[in-house]
Amino acid sequence: MNAPGARRERAANAPSARGLLRATLRTRRRRFLRLAGWSLVQAVPALLSGWLVARAVDDGFLAGRTAEGFGWLGLLAGSVLIGAWGTRQATLHLAEVVEPFRDDLVSLVTTGALRRSAHLGRPADTAGVARLTEQVEIARESYGAVVMFVQTFTVTAVSVLLGLTALDPALLLFVVPPLAAGLTLFLLALRALAARQRAVVLADEAIAEQVHTVAGGLRDVTACGAEHLVRTGTGARIDKAAEAARALARLTALRTAALGVGGWLPLALILFGAPWLVDRGVTAGAILGALTYISQSLQPALQGLVQGVGGSGLWLLVTTTRILETTEERITPPKAKPPESTPPKSTPAKTAPAKTAPERATRPPPTPATPASHPADGALELRHVTFSYARTAEPVVKNLDLTLPPGTHLAVVGPSGAGKSTLAALIAGLLEPRTGDIHLGGAEVGALDPAHLSDARVLIPQEAYVFTGTVRENLTYLHPAATPTTLDEAVEEIGAAPLIERLGGYEAQVDPGRLSAGERQQIALVRALLPPTHLHVLDEATCHLDPPAEARAERAFATRPSTLIVCAHRISSALRADLTLVLDGPRHDLGTHDELMTTCALYRDLIGHWDRATTSVPS
Repeated sequence: MNAPGARRERAANAPSARGLLRATLRTRRRRFLRLAGWSLVQAVPALLSGWLVARAVDDGFLAGRTAEGFGWLGLLAGSVLIGAWGTRQATLHLAEVVEPFRDDLVSLVTTGALRRSAHLGRPADTAGVARLTEQVEIARESYGAVVMFVQTFTVTAVSVLLGLTALDPALLLFVVPPLAAGLTLFLLALRALAARQRAVVLADEAIAEQVHTVAGGLRDVTACGAEHLVRTGTGARIDKAAEAARALARLTALRTAALGVGGWLPLALILFGAPWLVDRGVTAGAILGALTYISQSLQPALQGLVQGVGGSGLWLLVTTTRILETTEERITPPKAKPPESTPPKSTPAKTAPAKTAPERATRPPPTPATPASHPADGALELRHVTFSYARTAEPVVKNLDLTLPPGTHLAVVGPSGAGKSTLAALIAGLLEPRTGDIHLGGAEVGALDPAHLSDARVLIPQEAYVFTGTVRENLTYLHPAATPTTLDEAVEEIGAAPLIERLGGYEAQVDPGRLSAGERQQIALVRALLPPTHLHVLDEATCHLDPPAEARAERAFATRPSTLIVCAHRISSALRADLTLVLDGPRHDLGTHDELMTTCALYRDLIGHWDRATTSVPS
């Protein structure tokens, strides 16, 4: 069954939110009756206000009996005090209804989340956290608001209609039709509002689940340089939630229209029809009383109903429905996919985090339908490679052609922001060129199976990745099968033996926070030196080492049969390389040190900016 069909089946099998609310009314009928009783006391001003105003005007002030007029108004003030006391008591009794409902929802959410998370073969129900912490509280507050708004409007509307009838039945002609029209418009809009509200709730759940997933895998995300993928996926869910909220906000205009028709139109109609009412014998006091009923009682009650049911009521219905769906959802094991549709199993790429945020990918590399074969060697070829972080942006790399035989040592230099890290990510397969092709050992990098690409190259960034674990686990992360002898040799070649001794040996625990940036880089360099790969890419991976330690590390990689690309932090790296590539945005020059000193002004300028003591080639 497809996903939409499955969701429809689950929704059909889930208990109704309306049924749950009706069951709540039945099981707590006595508490609701007490609350309704205090709501009647609360409605005393709504019942008497217009009639008392009419008496004060007709029997008091217009009749020349001022004292009697003030006496009627005094009774009105007394009714207001009675209503305030009723409001206080109703609010206190509201907790007797709301809190048990909240407890019911907490029980449902907890039971459902535990059942789903404990089911074999299913991931933990991480979205249940959002339902338990956010949706239950929303439902609780919304439930209390809806109960109060609905009861208040009901008793107020009945009281106002009784009061208008007592003043003059003709006044009902100006109030009942627009009130009915406003309520009808509001009720018709509720279905669309509920659908939009549901979209908001589902979007919030998706964000909560995504954040949980990302938080649990931050180490692997950073190790594989996949921050751009996480950013894209999370950003898409946030954008979807924002669009759902905007769509809901656009429909709130219908609530405003319903309030205008049912609450404000009766006032205008009575004022407009006042001459007809007077000709028919309706007194001035009765007209003022009708205006009092509408402006002071009916209109505020209708506004509370529209805002309460249209806001809190929708949240109540949608969140309760969602809680029930996920609690009673049928749990079925995932179906096995046909072998031909199963994507190739990927292994962690032998990379660590990309250097800086501006130089990370903005779109993921494609996953080929048919993975290419293993690269044959470290031969690297770039054909007309162009890359920019947006189609309208200036290319960071433009029409770059580069051919390196296996075992070549290339240094990449240039000013900050020239695109060195971008080129490193392109060569490592973390970025896809806008145009052009990149081949490693005769295989197109973008078409390689991730496992094959992982075996063929290692990318070491400026910010070295070290995790909590033993020294051995950190060093052999990319090559768990390394023998003790091979490990000792790699440590010695990089010059990390004093560091390993200080940490307490291979079995000692590593606290990444207590290591300096240079020590973390030494661990990462040993780790990258161990696997027998065809290509090593050092993206300023030695920037925190002193010049002698940097030279020693680069020599260790240069003695390997693999191709070595060093994005240089110091110009001394260029002096040790076979070839140097000078990047300056979309412009580039390639040659030996002597050739570039003759042909490239930028290279000469870069040479002049380094201290001569650091540019000498170590013996």
